[in-house]
Parts: sequence; C-alpha cells; structure tokens
Amino acid sequence: MSFKKEISQILSRKIISATISGSLFAILLGLFIPNPFGGDINSVGEYFQAFVLSVPMYLIYSLPVILLYGTITSTISDYIARLTSNYTSENLKIYFSIALHIIFGLILLWYSLLASFLYFITDYILRKRNIHKWNNALKSLGIPILVWIVFMGSVYIIEMFR
Repeated sequence: MSFKKEISQILSRKIISATISGSLFAILLGLFIPNPFGGDINSVGEYFQAFVLSVPMYLIYSLPVILLYGTITSTISDYIARLTSNYTSENLKIYFSIALHIIFGLILLWYSLLASFLYFITDYILRKRNIHKWNNALKSLGIPILVWIVFMGSVYIIEMFR
C-alpha cells in the first residue's frame, strides 16, 4: 500500500472517530454536568431540561477541539507507537498508543482525558472493523449535526410547553 493511500485511510478513520467520540463526549458531559454554571437542580424535570440545554453547548465547544486536536494528536500517537513497537514488540503497540493518548489528553485534565479515552476506544473499534473510507468520514459529519438537531428540537419542544 502506498504512503499516500495509508495516510488517506488513517485520516478518514480519525475523522470518523472524532465525530463519534465528540458527540458521545457532549452527551456524557451533559449527563454528568448538566448545569455547567453551578446552579441548583431541584427536580427531575429541571435536570432533564438542564441536560437537554447543555448538550448542544458542549457539542459546539468540544467538537471542533476534538476534531482538530484529537485527530492530530491521535495520528501522532499512533505513529510514535508504531515506531516504538518496531524496536520492541508488536504486541506493545496498543499500550504505547493508549499511553500517548492519555498524555495528550491531560491538557485539560479530566475533561480532555475523558475525550481522549473515548477517542481512543472509538478509533480502536473502527480499526478492528476496518472502517476507513472517505465517504464514511463525510457521512459521519452528520452525526454531530443530528445530535445537535435532536437536542435543540427537544429544547424547542420544552419551551413550547412552558
């Protein structure tokens, strides 16, 4: 396989990983920190409303960072892990890769560590399933858009019944 084709496959898989893990990250962050400004939540209804309102906000701010920073650092991590495993054992490549993902993920402590862990798991699953085509990468860009539409539609419905 040529170097250009290999880079193309890696980047398309990384973009798919970024869109999936970015969407999951926003949803998980909304579940665990529904009110990022620290207000009190006194009922299940308030929790649900705060969750629905926070996910699009988290998505708007985290997805570009995960897409750019995550793709670049994950590619670097995998490249360094491959180089290191050439001098040691091929079985250690996954451990080198996860260690580098953790190191790059410590930039914003727990938030970015969670994002880098989700990115690594998503990328690992996609690598095992051999998903790496550009048409899949372009289709995957619809995932965060769909998540945003669903949650903003929910906000609209909640506000309609107020």
